[in-house]
Amino acid sequence: MNEGNPDRRFRALFISDVHLGAGGSQAGQLLDFLKYHDAETIYLVGDIIDGWALKSSWYWPQSHNDLVQKMLRKARKGTTVIYVPGNHDEFLRSYYGTHFGGIEVVENAIHNGADGRSYLVIHGDIFDLVVQNARWLAHLGDKAYDFAIRANRIVNAFRRSFGFPYWSLSKWAKFKVKNAVNYIGAFEQTLAGEARRHGADGVICGHIHHATIRDEQGIRYMNCGDWVESCTALAEHEDGRFEIITWADPLRHSPSVVPISARAA
Repeated sequence: MNEGNPDRRFRALFISDVHLGAGGSQAGQLLDFLKYHDAETIYLVGDIIDGWALKSSWYWPQSHNDLVQKMLRKARKGTTVIYVPGNHDEFLRSYYGTHFGGIEVVENAIHNGADGRSYLVIHGDIFDLVVQNARWLAHLGDKAYDFAIRANRIVNAFRRSFGFPYWSLSKWAKFKVKNAVNYIGAFEQTLAGEARRHGADGVICGHIHHATIRDEQGIRYMNCGDWVESCTALAEHEDGRFEIITWADPLRHSPSVVPISARAA
């Protein structure tokens, strides 16, 4: 069914916010991750391609092309690949119901978990008031985020030279700024409410680049994270357990796993 011989196979993998076409995308990291992890179904939960970045300047290195080809090969070889577009790849929203090389593009999806629960799969940007009502501000924030990523690279180059581990500037800022913390909390609550309106037991999303598994208003809220900073994916085991896998160190080829019991509130 799947190509290669990965070390870990799952029932489903959920990947979001890769931002192919943006300078901060760590497509090479994701390619490395996919050498060691595979699944029967892969959900691409939005912002896989960064149309906003590509409009301002063309950036498409070989690793980005390799990742696209990797996903197309997986689809050809029998993996179910479902693409739920986000705001950065909103150009694909004109193609709901279409298959590209075996990859299905949908507005949202219901994932039926092995635990008997149903999960709404959605990027989440349609519940972001900044994106919907002040797009200029969203684009400005996107530029600021790009600057933080570039600054973070410089900081971590110095940290590596002194033997210190990777440190995320933007993640630190998110949890130091009260408004950012409040925004994340409001986003989680809103997405939990949307899952309830769909009659689902949980929601799986992306958009805010903050990977977590938690219970919110009686709904299981799960965010995939991103492949710009944290390099995280959400995985479902055959027995229905979910976990967040972090793949942030290019020199490490064994996954750092955060089990659901440690992350669920």
